[in-house]
Amino acid sequence: MLQHFNLRNVLFASMLIAGMTSCSDDDEPTVNPPTTEFRTKIDYAKVTPATPYKSLFIDTKGDTTADLTTGNARYKMFQALNYYVGSAVRDSTQVSAAVMKNMYANTGNPFTDISTSTINIKGADLNASGVQLRDVTASSKPTAEADAARAHLETSFAGMEAISKSVKVAAAKGVAGKLGTYLVDTKGIEHGQIIQKGLIGALQLDYIGNVLLDKGLEADNTALVSGKKYTALEHNWDEAYGLLTLNPIYLAGATDAERKSNESFIGSYLWEYNKASYAKIHPAFVKGRAAIVNNDKAEVTAQATFIRTEMEKAIASAAVGYLGKWKSGTTDAARAHAMGEGLGFIYSLRYCKINGADAAFSDAILLGLMGSPNGFWDLTNDKINAATDAITAKFKL
Repeated sequence: MLQHFNLRNVLFASMLIAGMTSCSDDDEPTVNPPTTEFRTKIDYAKVTPATPYKSLFIDTKGDTTADLTTGNARYKMFQALNYYVGSAVRDSTQVSAAVMKNMYANTGNPFTDISTSTINIKGADLNASGVQLRDVTASSKPTAEADAARAHLETSFAGMEAISKSVKVAAAKGVAGKLGTYLVDTKGIEHGQIIQKGLIGALQLDYIGNVLLDKGLEADNTALVSGKKYTALEHNWDEAYGLLTLNPIYLAGATDAERKSNESFIGSYLWEYNKASYAKIHPAFVKGRAAIVNNDKAEVTAQATFIRTEMEKAIASAAVGYLGKWKSGTTDAARAHAMGEGLGFIYSLRYCKINGADAAFSDAILLGLMGSPNGFWDLTNDKINAATDAITAKFKL
């Protein structure tokens, strides 16, 4: 059971009984009851792939107890940063590392309105949200490793700024510029992909999987957070879902052939690279949240472990998939793009805690691929095969 034994409440109750003859009902203080009393248990049979995330989580007054605001705000910040990085190629414009850092840390009111077919952002809302991406990046890791992860991303911000100045230059070995429709540095590295895939691992995979759905499961579930309609544990689970998707039903209507719903980042790659399990992710999130309401610790843990495991499988499969696309690519541009995505996913393997991967494992593969002076331009089938074999063995793909 997730309910905590509240010694203070028991002692208070004993004192209250002893003093009932001298105290009126009006004098009795209000103490939050345990969750088993202020939540009605949810029948797991109500959980289906078509159950909107928030629909089952209603309190006795009819108000929702699910709040996705924090997770969704960080998701939109990721969208905004990714959109800005992409403007270097999309608009043939220079981008600024300082702007990227400000968006990453949510300082200096960096966000502006964005409205496209897939993005709807009100910049003022994000600027005033009180949350950021930087402080939760690699936040399951020791301080030194977390700081290194943040510095790694910020180095890529600087790299992106540098190559954006060469958008009209044809890239070649030792020359930064445009390779097909992609911007690469002198070693053929596409920093836009390093940033996006690096955040999929260091932000989404790590914060959802290794914080909110791991350490975060130890949060209190016996009382409502002050001024809120949810417990701390309920909110951790909601934040995880909100950082995965903006949609009430994740991957609604998706088939193996067509994704259909707008999903980005890890939510998209779960569909693309984990065909066996992507349809099970949404009901796992809903059932896990119902299990929190039911104080069913075993079920909460089971659903969290499933979600984390399948996210890690998607990351590892994506890494292997893009290494394969390097081999099947018929142009330097296609190969460089595949390698940019692959390098980002290989970097993110360090956050695959359930599979026992770490920074040493990830860095060894990256070094084997890109450790030579010309990086991408020096790649061979043997290097690609060695990386593929290491990942396949580690993750039993």
